[in-house]
Amino acid sequence: MFDHRLTGSRRAGARAANLRDAIAADGADDNGIAPRAAGAALVVIDVQNDFTLPGAPAEIAGTMAVVPNIARLLAAFRAAGRPIVHVVRLYAPDGSDAEPVRRPQLRAGGHIVAPGSDGAEIVTALKPAPELRLDAARLLAGEAQPLTANGAFAANGSFAANGSFAGNEHVIYKPRWGAFYRTTLEPHLRHLGVDTIVLAGCNFPNCPRTTLYEASERDFRLALPTDAVSGVYDRGLTEVAAIGVALTRTDAVVGWIGGMAGELASDLAEDLAGDLAGD
Repeated sequence: MFDHRLTGSRRAGARAANLRDAIAADGADDNGIAPRAAGAALVVIDVQNDFTLPGAPAEIAGTMAVVPNIARLLAAFRAAGRPIVHVVRLYAPDGSDAEPVRRPQLRAGGHIVAPGSDGAEIVTALKPAPELRLDAARLLAGEAQPLTANGAFAANGSFAANGSFAGNEHVIYKPRWGAFYRTTLEPHLRHLGVDTIVLAGCNFPNCPRTTLYEASERDFRLALPTDAVSGVYDRGLTEVAAIGVALTRTDAVVGWIGGMAGELASDLAEDLAGDLAGD
């Protein structure tokens, strides 16, 4: 099995894109490539039951194996207070909003990530609370579903729609391979001050890879923890590194974004101390 770490002379050209070097600069480069922790969001692609669970109708090999690393990334971003977006697919039975290549299977009765089904749900281990479920009608209408640790949708009980983005963790529906095509992902991230995307998820050759190219076209800084994405392969990693994607591992990202969590805790402690001194 391919070892996804950057080793060997065949990947020498990708070394400049390694997150270990990029972290040292943390956005200080002049070409706008190095990821910045202070501007980072985690985007998780298609880690849904029908694509992930063993024996599921559209199981993507290797996806269940990377779920623990994705869960570690989610925990780190939550602790640091950084934005998280889960991007999901929802296939109507008639295949009307799926790629043409998938429509015959759906029209023949293929029941895959159907709106409202258990198969469409985000894998439980990745949810902030296991009882949370997707609201397919609103997601299909283009709204971003906020998630909170207690299972509520948002502080005011509503969804974020058309430019209102309360909270740090959301779900967005995408109708095609790329997470930016016909979605609100770009304005959502821009509204939150995000300039760096850490990408994880299901089936690198299709949706994650397409999303990396779309994000690069929009001048986002990019990092790919290769042990938190299923379906990665040597040539594909070399090619995305060549467009400026920083190839890394979950451990490195957790340590990197963990520095943000430490700063957040320090700031909160200082605020609390100031409040107590003022009492």
